[in-house]
Amino acid sequence: MTVHLPHRAVRTHAVRTHSRRRRTALYAASLLCCSAVLTALPGGASAAPAPAPAAVAFADEFDGPAGAAVDGSKWQLETGDNVNNHERQYYTGGNSNAALDGQGNLVITARKENPGNYQCWYGSCEYTSARLNTSGKFAAAYGHVEARVKVPRGQGMWPAFWMLGDDFGNVGWPQSGEIDVMENLGFEPGTVHGTLHGPGYSGADGIGAGYTLPNGAAFADDFHTFAVDWAPDSITWSVDGNVFQRRTPADLGGKEWVFNKPFFLILNLAVGGYWPGDPDGSTAFPAQLVVDYVRVTTND
Repeated sequence: MTVHLPHRAVRTHAVRTHSRRRRTALYAASLLCCSAVLTALPGGASAAPAPAPAAVAFADEFDGPAGAAVDGSKWQLETGDNVNNHERQYYTGGNSNAALDGQGNLVITARKENPGNYQCWYGSCEYTSARLNTSGKFAAAYGHVEARVKVPRGQGMWPAFWMLGDDFGNVGWPQSGEIDVMENLGFEPGTVHGTLHGPGYSGADGIGAGYTLPNGAAFADDFHTFAVDWAPDSITWSVDGNVFQRRTPADLGGKEWVFNKPFFLILNLAVGGYWPGDPDGSTAFPAQLVVDYVRVTTND
């Protein structure tokens, strides 16, 4: 992926450039994806490791009245476009594209519109959406990180739940590291990807694996739980408790493991880009990424 540095002022804007792979995100404050190294296990092979007694380090159940903005003590919204990945959306602030639904969910909505005459890298923006992160509000090293999410469907949709090294503002990307817990591409309705990005294995060279639902099911049909179990020198990915990959420094071929430090959380719904391709006539708008909860538990 590639990094695009935004104005660090009020909010930051991350960019992702995953070529044919994923995205490279960059958040002015600190945003980036991750691409983990590991060997893929056969789809739905084993159960996720049972967590040790854990303490809740971060949780958002998204309870509140319909139309309310996200909790500003936990999240900040990035604004702007993303030229690095050639995404088509403009990320807005406030509750225009990210709001509670009054039923315990956060809804990130991508719309085919440009009410603010926003300008994107390609000219007048064609779409709006939202991107949230916890930079400066919450970061942690190690633990169980999970979100229960229902992704949208449609060509060009690119929802993601990921993490970026909290030192991004000081060391830049990919030295900061990026952990992609979940990415879904509209043209692969039944598959999600988990990836690590770091120095020497970033962007299209990120290390990761995919998980495909059985029997032709699509992730947009229902909520699913996406998680990583993260320990020193080890990251394990799971979907609905089914482990599908594990990465350690041994997977990096001698390259630097940059995941033994705090990371912050990111949620976003991108529209178009190098990896997913752009929307077409079959893509229905508005499209929604619905998040039931985000939780981080640690063992200390």
